[in-house]
Amino acid sequence: MSQDNRLADALAQCREQDVLALVREKLDAGVSPTDVVAECNRGMAQLGDRFASGDCFLPELMFGGKIMKDLTAELGPHLEGTPEVEKIGTAVLGSVQHDIHDIGKDIIVMLLRGVGFEVVDLGVDVPPARFVEAIREHQPHVIGMSVLLTTCYDAVKETVAAIEHAGLRDNLCVMVGGAAASDLLAEASGCDFYGKTAVDGMKRAMQTVGAEA
Repeated sequence: MSQDNRLADALAQCREQDVLALVREKLDAGVSPTDVVAECNRGMAQLGDRFASGDCFLPELMFGGKIMKDLTAELGPHLEGTPEVEKIGTAVLGSVQHDIHDIGKDIIVMLLRGVGFEVVDLGVDVPPARFVEAIREHQPHVIGMSVLLTTCYDAVKETVAAIEHAGLRDNLCVMVGGAAASDLLAEASGCDFYGKTAVDGMKRAMQTVGAEA
C-alpha cells in the first residue's frame, strides 16, 4: 500500500486550509498524532527543497513555518499521553554578540523545528560564553551563528575559539550564515559550514544527524 503523502504535499505547497482539513481527517481516522507530526516534518523538508530550487520564495517559506507553528499548537492536546514525538537532533542558534538582527535566525529556527530538531534559540547579541554554556547544557549536534554585520566578524571567531577552549568542539557541526557571512569567514573562523540560505543550513543540519535532506 502506498504511503499517504497528501498532508506533506499540502504543507509543501502552503495550502493552509487543506493542511488543517487533512490533519483533522487523519486524527478522526485514528492516525497517531506523532505520525501526523512526522508527515508535517516531511512537508517542511519538501518546502525547503522548493525554495532551494527556486520554485517558491521567502514569503512562502515563512508562511509554511507559520502553518507548522499553528499546527504544533493545535496538536498539543492530542500529543498528551502519547509517546514523545521523535526528535532527529538538537541545535543551538543565535545571532552573535553585537548583532541584534534576528530575521534570518528566526527563519532557520522555524525550519529546523519544522523538520524535527529541538532548537535552543539564544536570541540576539549572544556573547561567546552564552554559546558555550548552552552547548554544555544541551549537548547539541549543531550550533548556528547568524551574522548580518561585517563589524561582527570577530564575534564569530571569538565564539568558535571559546567553544574550542572549553573542549566542546569535537562532534559538533558549527555553522554560520547571514548577510555578512561567507565561505571565507567560515574558513577563517574555523566553522564547518557556511549556509548561503536558511535552507542550506537546514539541509546541512539534517545531514549532520543522518536524516534525509
